[in-house]
Amino acid sequence: MYDHIGLKVGNLDASVRFYAAALAPLGHVLCSKDETSAGIGPKGEPALWLYLNKGAKSAAAHVAFRAADHAAVTRFHSEGLRAGGSDNGGAGPRADYSPTYYAAFLIDPDGNNVEAVCP
Repeated sequence: MYDHIGLKVGNLDASVRFYAAALAPLGHVLCSKDETSAGIGPKGEPALWLYLNKGAKSAAAHVAFRAADHAAVTRFHSEGLRAGGSDNGGAGPRADYSPTYYAAFLIDPDGNNVEAVCP
């Protein structure tokens, strides 16, 4: 299990808007923000750190967040789309992963593949 994740982002405000909206259904909030970084996670426990990167574009990453139930996965997807994410697979079962795997996928403003999963 991880303690925290850091992602380099090209537009901090756009990324904060996306992640705060998409992860709210999973119980995450914006915990801190300054001009160059932001921390999002459970209240008082930022686990996803966004770092402003004005340099060359970073390679895309895949980050998966655990959801409490199927409804939270669905809300993650719809809120993430509303906040500027791109569809990379709507909420639904992924039997090729496992018989009970239920997930949704979004591409964030920097091209990262972001997933919410209820295994």
